[in-house]
Amino acid sequence: MTVLILTCEQDVTADLVVAQLNRTGVPVVRLDPADLPGGVALSGEYVHGSFRGHLSAGGRLVSMSGLRSIWLRRPGVPAARVAEPSAWLTEESSQALYGMLRGTGARWMNDPDAARRARHKPWQLRHAQRCGLPVPATLITTFPQAARDFAERFPDLVVKPVSGTHPQEPARTVPTSRIAPGTDFTAVAFGPTLLQRRIAKTADIRLTVVGDRMLAARKAVAPDAHPDEVDVRFAPSTAPWQPVDVPARTATAVRTYLRDAELSYGAFDFAEDAEGIWWFLECNQSGQFGFVEMDTGQPIAHSVAEWLAHEEPGAGTRREGRIRATP
Repeated sequence: MTVLILTCEQDVTADLVVAQLNRTGVPVVRLDPADLPGGVALSGEYVHGSFRGHLSAGGRLVSMSGLRSIWLRRPGVPAARVAEPSAWLTEESSQALYGMLRGTGARWMNDPDAARRARHKPWQLRHAQRCGLPVPATLITTFPQAARDFAERFPDLVVKPVSGTHPQEPARTVPTSRIAPGTDFTAVAFGPTLLQRRIAKTADIRLTVVGDRMLAARKAVAPDAHPDEVDVRFAPSTAPWQPVDVPARTATAVRTYLRDAELSYGAFDFAEDAEGIWWFLECNQSGQFGFVEMDTGQPIAHSVAEWLAHEEPGAGTRREGRIRATP
């Protein structure tokens, strides 16, 4: 039984997991849907009440009935690399590929529909709050006056993108930034803007959850750090990530979050305040983990590979990919 990884060509995170699967002798095929049609080919036959499907990529042919799991990591847009791309061909290719894969009974990390829904930041904030995770006061608006009113109620704010990475070539990460006092919010009218109360944090927390396994890491904020350095990805801190235990209440809420979101993997970002409270910032359903594993030695790649390699009895008879809370 084969593990299928759907991701772009340059994905170091996927490389780590492939290495783990190769080490244990589990067959793995990796492909980018952007190469369909072309470098990736497919065929499915529905005859006499049975389905026979095949995928071809990189000179390898794999039977869809022989897939044990599918990791939806960071796939490209289907048909993106054809000579004459079109919305129609993209939709045709997407329907064919994901439609066939859904009929295989393989376990998903994560289910495409669940992953698509989980990307939306507004949905994340509401879902986290309902699951019992503390969420900073947040406003998403195109009304300048609403932004001004919010700034009066919460004078210390940060601004961040609603969607995440800017889709230019190459993709550009937009940092979370602190709002200067007296900022003119007129430009809010030109696009949705996410404003959030700044947490005076003592540390950044990255909690990676794989199935039922939680692996948390903490990166302390230097006592003399400038308050404008709010984005850990761009802060000049040299403090390493270190393993940390997950508070019981947070663990319970996170399990609820993933179970109800129908996700088997999630990379959570929290801001820890002086009272030790973990404030929810976001959950990336396909977040990277190599930088944490490098500092902490936590076996995240091994945990992902182990989940993908596992075969559950009757996996094809029910919807898979959901996290189950530990009794």
